[in-house]
Amino acid sequence: MAAPWRTAPWRRGLLMLLASQTLTLVRCLEADDVPEEWLLLHVVQGQIGAGNYSYLRLNHEGKIILKMQSLRGDADLYVSDSTLHPSFDDYELQSATCGQDVVFIPAHFQRPVGIGIYGHPSHLESDFEMKVYYDRTVDQYPFGEVAYSPDGTEASQKHPYATEEASQEEESLLWTILISILKLVLEILF
Repeated sequence: MAAPWRTAPWRRGLLMLLASQTLTLVRCLEADDVPEEWLLLHVVQGQIGAGNYSYLRLNHEGKIILKMQSLRGDADLYVSDSTLHPSFDDYELQSATCGQDVVFIPAHFQRPVGIGIYGHPSHLESDFEMKVYYDRTVDQYPFGEVAYSPDGTEASQKHPYATEEASQEEESLLWTILISILKLVLEILF
């Protein structure tokens, strides 16, 4: 006798729909979830051919966050404060995922900062949208020193600083949950 879940094809379709909706929800949360301390400076949209680079120059001081979404294809992000033409062979910071790429540029990086956007060869062309944010929070110093933001206000007047590690831990937890859901769906299907 066949297993009951194998005889009901509608269940398989329902599980696939559930998995699809979960992926869509995760992508929406990742794409739009930015702290209120981040000020949007620029939105850059572009297209890059397979195996090619497009270069941008960042002159803005302070802590900068680059959030790039590959709209079609797979664009990767390489950042350097030592060269204006970073690549996968020469960079200080990088993000090379198949979805959203995020890079946190620290305030101590020398300006101008070189930004390289690479079109992965797995796609003939890649469309991307990159949002450039300025992080208006300031670092708290451990021994009672006062840190000042670029506008001259003291750290105590700012919102608490959410560390990069915390956001990476949240992203890691999100991916762990997503992978667990997908494993469960695959286990039920097969």
